Amino acid sequence: MKLLLVADTHVPQRARDLPEQLWRAVDEADVVVHAGDWVCVELLDTLLARANRLIGVVGNNDGPALSVRLPEVASAELAGVRLAVVHETGSAHGRAQRCAARFPHTDVLVFGHSHIPWDTVAPTGLRLLNPGSPTDRRRQPTCTWMTAEIRDGRLDRVRLWRPSSAPSSAP
Repeated sequence: MKLLLVADTHVPQRARDLPEQLWRAVDEADVVVHAGDWVCVELLDTLLARANRLIGVVGNNDGPALSVRLPEVASAELAGVRLAVVHETGSAHGRAQRCAARFPHTDVLVFGHSHIPWDTVAPTGLRLLNPGSPTDRRRQPTCTWMTAEIRDGRLDRVRLWRPSSAPSSAP
């Protein structure tokens, strides 16, 4: 199962649209996961129409039109992997422990908010992934998103992507 992980798209505030390379990844993914800060409801509607399956949450920059359609926390079991999605996890310091306590029955937590790619594993085995932002790099060298695969009930091949680049290892 192919996953596309994205967050903090901020369309149209930070960009008029998502990068074309990211749209191709949407078309190739079995599941698109969006960890909030969409900003416009039109992007949600476009992703719903284009993605094979979409799992998304509301972010702190999303207004009422998105808040009524998206949960603050989403969860799903995908081919044996228990996934949760939330926009904000708080400070980087102590994040793994806080998230492991908050999501004890989860294998993978996808989050956003910071625009900083993140890939760690909590002592409990919870994998925490932040794909960064495909439209607003903030203090990062480039914009980013992630892809991953689920094989034999495990998350595999997590890759960090930059526009017009080959994948790199997630930090």
